Amino acid sequence: RRPQRYNDSRGCRLRTLRVKVHDLGLGYNSDEIVLFKYCSGACQRSRTNYDLTLTSLLKYKVIPHGEKVSGHPCCRPTRYEPVSFMDNQNTWQTVEKLSAAECSCI
Repeated sequence: RRPQRYNDSRGCRLRTLRVKVHDLGLGYNSDEIVLFKYCSGACQRSRTNYDLTLTSLLKYKVIPHGEKVSGHPCCRPTRYEPVSFMDNQNTWQTVEKLSAAECSCI
């Protein structure tokens, strides 16, 4: 059975932000502004039996406390797209898988 997908204004969805290339933190010297797409939102309605069981096992300390485990689905990109821009030396740069193209609760 496939997990239920849930999208509304509070749920997991694709959002956009205009940012300077320099602010991306990837070391490119460019003053251009690009459209950066990212995933944001809650995934409560996408909880599966796995998520419910894992939450219970964590609550009752069946899984050791130090384990890095989450009992909640997370809003993450399921597909990415490249972003192209011109740097300050007038050279076109393309960064693969920089921007989200699709989001889902996983």
